Amino acid sequence: MRRFLPITLLLLAFLFIASLYAIFTPDWQAPDEPAHYNYIGQLAEGSFPVIEAGDYNQAYQSLVISSRFDPQYSVEPFEYEDYQPPLYYLVQTPVYLLSGGLLRALRLTSVLIGAGVVLLAYLIGRQMFPDREWLALAGAAFVAFLPQHVAMLAAINNDSLAELIIASILLLLIVMLTRTGDETPPDVSQSRLVSENEPTDIVLFLLGILLGLGFLTKVTVYILVPVIALLFLWYYWGAWRKLVRASLIIFGTAGIIGLVWWLRNLIIYDGFDFLGTAAHNAIVVGQPRTSEWIRDLGFVQTLRTFFQTTFQSFWGQFGWMGVVMPQWIYRLLLLFSILTGLGLVGWAVFKSDYQASRKAIGTIIILLGTFMMSLLVYLAYNVTFVQHQGRYLFSALIPISISVAIAWSLLISPVTNRWPSAAYLLPLLLVILLILLDIIALFRFIVPSLALN
Repeated sequence: MRRFLPITLLLLAFLFIASLYAIFTPDWQAPDEPAHYNYIGQLAEGSFPVIEAGDYNQAYQSLVISSRFDPQYSVEPFEYEDYQPPLYYLVQTPVYLLSGGLLRALRLTSVLIGAGVVLLAYLIGRQMFPDREWLALAGAAFVAFLPQHVAMLAAINNDSLAELIIASILLLLIVMLTRTGDETPPDVSQSRLVSENEPTDIVLFLLGILLGLGFLTKVTVYILVPVIALLFLWYYWGAWRKLVRASLIIFGTAGIIGLVWWLRNLIIYDGFDFLGTAAHNAIVVGQPRTSEWIRDLGFVQTLRTFFQTTFQSFWGQFGWMGVVMPQWIYRLLLLFSILTGLGLVGWAVFKSDYQASRKAIGTIIILLGTFMMSLLVYLAYNVTFVQHQGRYLFSALIPISISVAIAWSLLISPVTNRWPSAAYLLPLLLVILLILLDIIALFRFIVPSLALN
């Protein structure tokens, strides 16, 4: 039992803090929450949502948000998430029916899903650093208590399930790499190495199933398609028949699962809109566009706002991006981020006790690839629409959290080299400081700023 005590306590702490957010955050005061709620409501009533003209009204939406969701204004017109894949909403539909559509019951279900994300972040860290549990705990703590992440996991949206599926795929890929061993003997060819350590068909099918479920959850999961492709290209380099076979199993299985959804969209929406995103973009008339900002504010000011708001909203800019914490908090977080960056560069340069191995190289491909794809999608989205929301990078939060852990492992190495047991102070301090920030953010800023008078 002692072995599981640290992660058990961390999960209980997450459930407590996230439940506070789910209970005390005023109704609808999370990005797009009414639209996600209405999707579930439509399923509960027996109709499958279709996005169409009238589902997005910028003027009405702004009025309702500015009123702090005064009950005199209905949230039923918020239906612009109707294009989303259905899996998260199908999971929530029984909860909706059993609770009579209780908002907080649905939020707490998202919290439970979020706990799975935290646990998988820990397991990924344990796979990467089997002899340094404190690193896995530090990474899991960052995932669990990053204020903006807590706020999103305690709200009704499909991010929680998408992150759970992404984390499951990352864990399975890293476990698969563990089979190759930590060192590659110099006299072993790539083709022989693949033959001796080839993933089983069960692993390949399971990857395909998880990826297919991701297709039915949110488009953010699609970032893993090129990551998986690149990893297996590297893994099977020279063993081309095995590469083709593995690719057919993974992507064929995923494609079969996603095909029903894609065909449905092709039938309902015009053109080759198999994701429904074109239909969504066509109806969000009035949503600020980057070209308009550049025209009105200039390129430099738009870029400055992009970086500032992205940073702030990654850490915590709450409600519908309207609740900003005091600048001194962001300055401290910026200092933490700079030190983390320096630690990460130092780790990359000096490699600390890092050993080049197939497992390590493959893990870097997985984690760095996931982060880069998430970043590219975020930048591409902001080329068209003004969506300076750092939460869109949470699809890569596990790679980010692991980077934080290894960066600070180098920064505190003068202490841990002398007193190894002091390493556990890193996850402990992260938990304490982030929980403190979570509580301050909720009860000092979110509730007072967003609650109805």
